[in-house]
Amino acid sequence: MLALNRIVALLALSALPAGAEGIGPLKTAELSARVHAAGLAAGDPLILITAAQLRKEAGLPPDLPLSADAILAEAEALAAGDPALMALIGDLRADRDKGVASGPVYHLAALPAGEAETRAPMPFRGGEYAEVYVEAAPGADLNLTVLDAAGHVVCTDGDQSHIAYCGWTPAEDGAFVLKIENAGSVPADYALMTN
Repeated sequence: MLALNRIVALLALSALPAGAEGIGPLKTAELSARVHAAGLAAGDPLILITAAQLRKEAGLPPDLPLSADAILAEAEALAAGDPALMALIGDLRADRDKGVASGPVYHLAALPAGEAETRAPMPFRGGEYAEVYVEAAPGADLNLTVLDAAGHVVCTDGDQSHIAYCGWTPAEDGAFVLKIENAGSVPADYALMTN
């Protein structure tokens, strides 16, 4: 089972979107949320520890809806006192967060159930890979749509999930509108992050 988990993790890490130079903090945050969901579904504390490590390596602020500390608490509950797993959890808790000097811009907000928010146009540079990531606590259902200045859809992520990610390379400098929708039945506190 451990070998299968490692293969799945390697496949997930190799699934970069076209135009991406490597895994940046936003893609790492998205990967962490997906690994977290898989760990909860499997009831596997080691997968949760991996999700927490990815979250810390992304260098994101600790006040996001899904924090490394919260994931480690879930892993600890599932570890049932296993000394090796408890040692891993302790090591990760003791490890300082890695700050990203030119880190992502982020915005914390709340969105009532069934409502959408359209953000003011945000500038992105032409020829450079652009990323937008939105996340809420597990159980929420957020959708993300990116529109260009003419109102054309550039990217959309509308799956039923508490995370949404869009990545694209603008042809030229321009302003893009971000629309965040809470498709769930409960209000959602969320974090919006861009590179």
